[in-house]
Amino acid sequence: MKQPTSKSTKATSEFYVGASLRHTYRFIYQKMQERLAPHDISMGMFYFFMWLWREDGLTQKELGDRVGTLGPGTVEQLRRMEARGFIKRTPSKIDRRKIHVFLTPKGRALKKQIVPIAQEVNDSALQGIGPAEVKVLRACLWQIRQNFRASRPVHGKATARDPDKAA
Repeated sequence: MKQPTSKSTKATSEFYVGASLRHTYRFIYQKMQERLAPHDISMGMFYFFMWLWREDGLTQKELGDRVGTLGPGTVEQLRRMEARGFIKRTPSKIDRRKIHVFLTPKGRALKKQIVPIAQEVNDSALQGIGPAEVKVLRACLWQIRQNFRASRPVHGKATARDPDKAA
């Protein structure tokens, strides 16, 4: 795998890790969005589905925390998912202020179609990169996240759970 040298990249935005990650993410995002469109699912919804397929019945707050969205963004995505018949929101029987999110049969059934799409896009992104390199990549990305978590104040906005450490 050919890697840019520091000399060849100093003059470009690719030299900066954040810019490089952003460019890479945009390619993946665009490919996923293209593949999800026939299923009437946006990338924003995809992240919520990934957590609900793991832990159905989370509260809106728990789900937003896991995805890494704030309250209004979470509510808007869930509203769209509910309008399409993918989820049902139910007030908690214990605390009426909390709203639990449950997949409908239609939302659960999408897993068989959507997970293979995500895997294909992931495989395409990693083409030509060996298993050992993928392991190093994941470790490096995890370390970058840890570096920022360590420097972040305790009080603050919602933060996503680490997908590499998820069950």
